[in-house]
Amino acid sequence: MIEIKKDKKRVFLETYGCQMNEYDTELVKSILAKENYSFTKNEHEADIIMLNTCAVRENAHRKVYGRVHEILHRRREENKLQGAPVLNAPAPQGHRATGELATPRKPIIGILGCMATNLRQELFENRNLKIDFIAGPDSYKRLPDLIREAQGGEKSFDLTLSEFETYSDVYPARKEGINAWIAIMRGCNNFCTFCVVPYTRGRERSRSVENIVEEVRRLADDGFKQVTLLGQNVNSYRHEEQDFAYLLEEVAKINGIERVRFTSPHPKDFPDRVIDAIASNPKLCKQLHVPMQSGNDRVLDVMNRTYTQKEYLDLIEKMRKKIPGVALSTDVIVGFPTETDAEFEDTYNVMKTVEFDSAFIFKYSERKNTIAAKKFPDDIPEAVKTERIVRLNELQKAHSLKRNRAHIGSVEKVLVEAEATAKSEKHQRDEIQARADNNKIVIIPAGTAKLGDFLNVRITDATTYVLKGELI
Repeated sequence: MIEIKKDKKRVFLETYGCQMNEYDTELVKSILAKENYSFTKNEHEADIIMLNTCAVRENAHRKVYGRVHEILHRRREENKLQGAPVLNAPAPQGHRATGELATPRKPIIGILGCMATNLRQELFENRNLKIDFIAGPDSYKRLPDLIREAQGGEKSFDLTLSEFETYSDVYPARKEGINAWIAIMRGCNNFCTFCVVPYTRGRERSRSVENIVEEVRRLADDGFKQVTLLGQNVNSYRHEEQDFAYLLEEVAKINGIERVRFTSPHPKDFPDRVIDAIASNPKLCKQLHVPMQSGNDRVLDVMNRTYTQKEYLDLIEKMRKKIPGVALSTDVIVGFPTETDAEFEDTYNVMKTVEFDSAFIFKYSERKNTIAAKKFPDDIPEAVKTERIVRLNELQKAHSLKRNRAHIGSVEKVLVEAEATAKSEKHQRDEIQARADNNKIVIIPAGTAKLGDFLNVRITDATTYVLKGELI
């Protein structure tokens, strides 16, 4: 018999969705590394394949289902080509049992994250998927046990949602880089009718300021220049008597950290203290993401957004008055159930009024277990959703180009964060990618600059998506 190694610990981990999922992946790697698991970038070498999933958009579900089928199909084809022996079968005639590892019929497959919580029954009951274990966002410390149970032939899962901070004692396993994500809180209490997050990540709970500051100090020691604080609604951050404005100020004090960003806030409770802190502290970046979702009061009410169009526009006006030059971005949903043409025009007109620097615009897609899915039929035809999203995208492209071109001639302090395209089509020379305080990408000619450098750059040109500059 061919000897099959029982201790299979090579992991391939793929991440979908938001920055919070990226951060959770770093937590998972740290947790499993302590149990002597190793990670591979090649799924074909992996004994365990895990997909860290998102449940916010229907497209994310389709991607994960398709990915699982692709993984299983490829592994079957590889086994055929390699003539891989079936597990626990005798060695093929003419082959000697040398103690080499046999290729398994399939890897152990696990689904992590929000999709795991939202669709547990569907994932396990779908025989074609062949999922072996699932773990929700608060269950990653249990992964070593879940993997062992799955390797023993059991279907295993843990979808417990915690009432307390779960990972304050885990330092994420990050790659070297410029920016680090830090989850300052988990869960959400807002219950927007279109959103599944309260059901997949639980209720709000915040880490202590001291715990967050300690992680940021370690990041500074590791060479990171920028941190981005994460939460479903960072405005709601509160630990004992300390609020989000206090946390921002404490993080900005740490030597070595030059820029502090955060996402996402909620317009319903954007404190003046936070706006004032951003306006006065040079380390707090002058860029804000302010999700609008709709510009119509009735639709906002049906969405349970708890603010009106006027309140939203008043907030935008206050931000621009207190933080001159602030860059603003937003989220918009088109085709929410019962949205009329006239109500969509309200959204269009608000965007026309505000002129956001950038916007993430989505067609409404029904999410299982949300209030909207239970109460409102998805009654807007796909063709109407498409027409609306095309109109908003065209409007936003014009605004993005206008706001980017307004920077031409200005001098921006940029942080070098990546190589850009190998050659620019126009100049045929190497380029690098940097980012301004306002979060806009700036493409500059490559020189002696390296990752993590701060440079003064004069903006010479702009497109809808990037600024172009030259070193001063």
